[in-house]
Amino acid sequence: MGSSTNSYKNYTIKDLPMNERPREKLSKYGVGSLSNSELIAIIIRTGHLENTAIDLASKLISMDSTGIKYLSQVTVEELTAIKGIGNCKAAQIIAAIELGKRISSRSGEAKLKVNSPVVVAELLMEEMRYLNKEHFKIMLLNTKNQIISIEEISIGNLNSSIVHPREVFNIAIRRSANSIILIHNHPSGDPTPSTEDINITHRLINAGDIIGIKVLDHIIIGDNNYLSLKQKNII
Repeated sequence: MGSSTNSYKNYTIKDLPMNERPREKLSKYGVGSLSNSELIAIIIRTGHLENTAIDLASKLISMDSTGIKYLSQVTVEELTAIKGIGNCKAAQIIAAIELGKRISSRSGEAKLKVNSPVVVAELLMEEMRYLNKEHFKIMLLNTKNQIISIEEISIGNLNSSIVHPREVFNIAIRRSANSIILIHNHPSGDPTPSTEDINITHRLINAGDIIGIKVLDHIIIGDNNYLSLKQKNII
Protein backbone atom coordinates (compact mmCIF):
# COMPACT_ATOMS: atom_id res chain seq x y z
CA MET A 1 0.00 0.00 0.00
CA GLY A 2 1.52 3.34 -1.08
CA SER A 3 2.09 6.31 1.19
CA SER A 4 -0.86 8.67 1.63
CA THR A 5 1.44 11.67 1.82
CA ASN A 6 0.61 14.22 -0.90
CA SER A 7 -2.02 11.82 -2.27
CA TYR A 8 -4.25 14.72 -3.29
CA LYS A 9 -3.69 16.02 -6.79
CA ASN A 10 -2.94 19.74 -6.94
CA TYR A 11 -5.90 20.43 -9.20
CA THR A 12 -5.96 23.86 -10.82
CA ILE A 13 -8.12 25.79 -13.28
CA LYS A 14 -5.42 25.14 -15.88
CA ASP A 15 -6.55 21.50 -15.85
CA LEU A 16 -9.89 22.61 -17.29
CA PRO A 17 -10.41 22.80 -21.06
CA MET A 18 -9.49 26.25 -22.37
CA ASN A 19 -13.11 27.19 -23.14
CA GLU A 20 -14.14 26.38 -19.56
CA ARG A 21 -11.57 28.58 -17.84
CA PRO A 22 -13.31 31.67 -16.39
CA ARG A 23 -10.95 34.35 -17.71
CA GLU A 24 -10.85 32.81 -21.17
CA LYS A 25 -14.65 32.48 -21.22
CA LEU A 26 -15.02 36.11 -20.22
CA SER A 27 -12.71 37.25 -23.03
CA LYS A 28 -14.32 35.06 -25.67
CA TYR A 29 -18.00 35.10 -24.74
CA GLY A 30 -18.45 38.13 -22.49
CA VAL A 31 -18.96 38.48 -18.75
CA GLY A 32 -22.61 37.44 -19.03
CA SER A 33 -21.55 33.90 -19.92
CA LEU A 34 -19.99 33.31 -16.49
CA SER A 35 -21.71 31.70 -13.53
CA ASN A 36 -21.60 33.31 -10.09
CA SER A 37 -18.91 30.85 -9.04
CA GLU A 38 -16.80 31.69 -12.08
CA LEU A 39 -17.09 35.43 -11.41
CA ILE A 40 -15.90 34.97 -7.84
CA ALA A 41 -13.12 32.65 -9.04
CA ILE A 42 -11.76 35.46 -11.21
CA ILE A 43 -11.69 37.74 -8.15
CA ILE A 44 -9.88 35.29 -5.84
CA ARG A 45 -7.65 34.01 -8.69
CA THR A 46 -6.19 30.91 -7.00
CA GLY A 47 -7.46 27.86 -5.22
CA HIS A 48 -6.11 25.88 -2.27
CA LEU A 49 -4.61 22.38 -2.27
CA GLU A 50 -7.10 20.11 -4.07
CA ASN A 51 -9.70 22.87 -4.51
CA THR A 52 -9.68 25.14 -7.55
CA ALA A 53 -10.70 28.78 -7.32
CA ILE A 54 -14.09 27.70 -8.70
CA ASP A 55 -14.44 25.11 -5.92
CA LEU A 56 -13.70 27.76 -3.31
CA ALA A 57 -16.16 30.13 -4.97
CA SER A 58 -18.87 27.47 -4.82
CA LYS A 59 -18.22 27.02 -1.11
CA LEU A 60 -18.58 30.76 -0.61
CA ILE A 61 -21.95 30.80 -2.37
CA SER A 62 -23.05 27.82 -0.26
CA MET A 63 -22.31 29.61 3.03
CA ASP A 64 -25.99 30.43 3.42
CA SER A 65 -29.28 29.35 1.85
CA THR A 66 -29.67 32.81 0.30
CA GLY A 67 -26.67 32.10 -1.91
CA ILE A 68 -24.78 34.98 -3.46
CA LYS A 69 -27.07 37.52 -1.74
CA TYR A 70 -25.50 36.57 1.59
CA LEU A 71 -22.14 37.84 0.38
CA SER A 72 -23.46 41.41 0.31
CA GLN A 73 -23.13 41.55 4.11
CA VAL A 74 -20.41 39.00 4.72
CA THR A 75 -17.51 39.82 7.06
CA VAL A 76 -13.79 39.08 6.79
CA GLU A 77 -14.11 36.71 9.74
CA GLU A 78 -16.85 34.70 8.06
CA LEU A 79 -14.89 34.44 4.82
CA THR A 80 -11.60 33.41 6.43
CA ALA A 81 -13.41 30.64 8.31
CA ILE A 82 -13.46 28.79 4.96
CA LYS A 83 -10.27 26.81 4.38
CA GLY A 84 -8.38 28.39 1.52
CA ILE A 85 -9.75 31.91 2.04
CA GLY A 86 -7.17 34.08 3.78
CA ASN A 87 -7.22 37.76 4.58
CA CYS A 88 -6.07 38.71 1.08
CA LYS A 89 -8.82 36.79 -0.72
CA ALA A 90 -11.41 37.99 1.78
CA ALA A 91 -10.38 41.59 1.20
CA GLN A 92 -10.61 41.13 -2.60
CA ILE A 93 -14.13 39.71 -2.34
CA ILE A 94 -15.39 42.40 0.04
CA ALA A 95 -13.84 45.18 -2.07
CA ALA A 96 -15.49 43.84 -5.24
CA ILE A 97 -18.86 43.62 -3.47
CA GLU A 98 -18.51 47.19 -2.18
CA LEU A 99 -17.77 48.46 -5.70
CA GLY A 100 -20.94 46.77 -6.91
CA LYS A 101 -22.94 48.43 -4.14
CA ARG A 102 -21.58 51.87 -4.97
CA ILE A 103 -22.30 51.44 -8.68
CA SER A 104 -25.81 50.27 -7.87
CA SER A 105 -26.43 53.28 -5.62
CA ARG A 106 -25.34 55.68 -8.36
CA SER A 107 -27.76 54.11 -10.83
CA GLY A 108 -30.60 55.52 -8.75
CA GLU A 109 -29.40 59.09 -9.18
CA ALA A 110 -31.28 61.45 -11.46
CA LYS A 111 -30.22 60.96 -15.06
CA LEU A 112 -29.37 63.91 -17.25
CA LYS A 113 -32.23 64.79 -19.58
CA VAL A 114 -31.43 65.97 -23.10
CA ASN A 115 -33.89 68.64 -24.22
CA SER A 116 -31.55 70.69 -26.41
CA PRO A 117 -28.40 70.22 -28.54
CA VAL A 118 -26.58 72.55 -26.17
CA VAL A 119 -26.83 69.90 -23.42
CA VAL A 120 -24.95 67.44 -25.63
CA ALA A 121 -22.41 70.05 -26.72
CA GLU A 122 -21.67 71.19 -23.17
CA LEU A 123 -21.29 67.60 -22.02
CA LEU A 124 -18.80 66.58 -24.73
CA MET A 125 -17.13 69.80 -25.89
CA GLU A 126 -14.02 69.68 -23.71
CA GLU A 127 -13.55 65.97 -24.37
CA MET A 128 -13.87 66.19 -28.16
CA ARG A 129 -12.79 69.67 -29.30
CA TYR A 130 -9.05 68.92 -29.29
CA LEU A 131 -9.12 65.42 -30.80
CA ASN A 132 -6.91 65.11 -33.89
CA LYS A 133 -9.05 62.39 -35.47
CA GLU A 134 -12.78 62.15 -36.03
CA HIS A 135 -14.49 60.21 -33.26
CA PHE A 136 -18.04 59.06 -33.90
CA LYS A 137 -20.21 58.50 -30.83
CA ILE A 138 -23.84 57.81 -30.11
CA MET A 139 -25.81 59.01 -27.11
CA LEU A 140 -28.42 56.48 -26.02
CA LEU A 141 -31.62 57.87 -24.53
CA ASN A 142 -34.54 56.29 -22.70
CA THR A 143 -38.23 57.09 -23.18
CA LYS A 144 -37.82 60.25 -21.07
CA ASN A 145 -34.88 61.47 -23.17
CA GLN A 146 -32.54 60.75 -20.27
CA ILE A 147 -29.02 59.58 -21.08
CA ILE A 148 -28.46 55.85 -20.71
CA SER A 149 -24.87 55.98 -21.94
CA ILE A 150 -22.54 57.45 -24.55
CA GLU A 151 -20.83 54.89 -26.77
CA GLU A 152 -17.91 55.32 -29.15
CA ILE A 153 -18.51 53.62 -32.50
CA SER A 154 -15.48 54.49 -34.60
CA ILE A 155 -12.35 56.59 -34.95
CA GLY A 156 -11.21 57.97 -38.30
CA ASN A 157 -12.60 60.03 -41.15
CA LEU A 158 -16.31 59.37 -41.35
CA ASN A 159 -17.45 57.12 -44.16
CA SER A 160 -20.16 54.55 -44.64
CA SER A 161 -17.78 51.62 -44.14
CA ILE A 162 -16.79 52.54 -40.57
CA VAL A 163 -20.15 53.98 -39.49
CA HIS A 164 -22.41 51.09 -40.35
CA PRO A 165 -26.01 50.88 -39.09
CA ARG A 166 -25.27 47.41 -37.75
CA GLU A 167 -22.61 48.74 -35.37
CA VAL A 168 -24.72 51.71 -34.27
CA PHE A 169 -27.99 49.92 -33.62
CA ASN A 170 -26.48 46.76 -32.19
CA ILE A 171 -25.41 48.76 -29.14
CA ALA A 172 -28.69 50.71 -29.03
CA ILE A 173 -30.73 47.50 -29.06
CA ARG A 174 -28.60 45.81 -26.41
CA ARG A 175 -28.93 48.82 -24.10
CA SER A 176 -32.70 49.10 -24.73
CA ALA A 177 -32.43 52.66 -26.06
CA ASN A 178 -35.62 54.41 -27.16
CA SER A 179 -33.76 56.94 -29.32
CA ILE A 180 -30.21 58.04 -30.11
CA ILE A 181 -28.25 61.19 -30.93
CA LEU A 182 -25.27 60.99 -33.27
CA ILE A 183 -22.15 62.95 -32.36
CA HIS A 184 -18.78 63.42 -34.01
CA ASN A 185 -16.02 66.00 -34.04
CA HIS A 186 -14.22 67.90 -36.77
CA PRO A 187 -10.49 68.22 -35.97
CA SER A 188 -10.36 71.32 -38.20
CA GLY A 189 -12.52 73.10 -35.63
CA ASP A 190 -15.17 73.94 -38.24
CA PRO A 191 -18.41 72.01 -37.53
CA THR A 192 -19.85 72.56 -41.02
CA PRO A 193 -21.18 69.16 -42.16
CA SER A 194 -19.68 67.45 -45.18
CA THR A 195 -21.73 65.67 -47.82
CA GLU A 196 -20.61 62.38 -46.27
CA ASP A 197 -21.78 63.54 -42.82
CA ILE A 198 -25.23 64.27 -44.21
CA ASN A 199 -25.42 61.02 -46.18
CA ILE A 200 -24.45 58.93 -43.18
CA THR A 201 -27.01 60.74 -41.05
CA HIS A 202 -29.85 60.01 -43.48
CA ARG A 203 -28.74 56.40 -43.77
CA LEU A 204 -28.85 55.96 -39.99
CA ILE A 205 -32.20 57.78 -39.73
CA ASN A 206 -33.70 55.37 -42.27
CA ALA A 207 -32.27 52.35 -40.45
CA GLY A 208 -33.60 53.66 -37.14
CA ASP A 209 -37.08 54.13 -38.56
CA ILE A 210 -37.11 50.49 -39.64
CA ILE A 211 -35.80 49.19 -36.32
CA GLY A 212 -37.93 51.51 -34.19
CA ILE A 213 -35.12 53.54 -32.60
CA LYS A 214 -35.40 57.17 -33.64
CA VAL A 215 -32.34 59.24 -34.54
CA LEU A 216 -33.12 62.61 -32.94
CA ASP A 217 -30.15 64.65 -34.12
CA HIS A 218 -26.57 64.64 -35.36
CA ILE A 219 -24.31 67.08 -33.54
CA ILE A 220 -20.90 68.03 -34.90
CA ILE A 221 -18.37 69.32 -32.38
CA GLY A 222 -15.85 71.94 -33.51
CA ASP A 223 -13.35 74.00 -31.52
CA ASN A 224 -15.58 75.60 -28.88
CA ASN A 225 -18.51 75.57 -31.33
CA TYR A 226 -20.97 73.01 -32.58
CA LEU A 227 -23.65 72.45 -35.19
CA SER A 228 -26.93 70.57 -34.88
CA LEU A 229 -28.18 69.12 -38.17
CA LYS A 230 -31.68 69.19 -36.68
CA GLN A 231 -31.52 72.87 -35.80
CA LYS A 232 -30.17 73.68 -39.25
CA ASN A 233 -33.09 71.75 -40.81
CA ILE A 234 -30.64 69.48 -42.63
CA ILE A 235 -32.54 66.52 -41.23
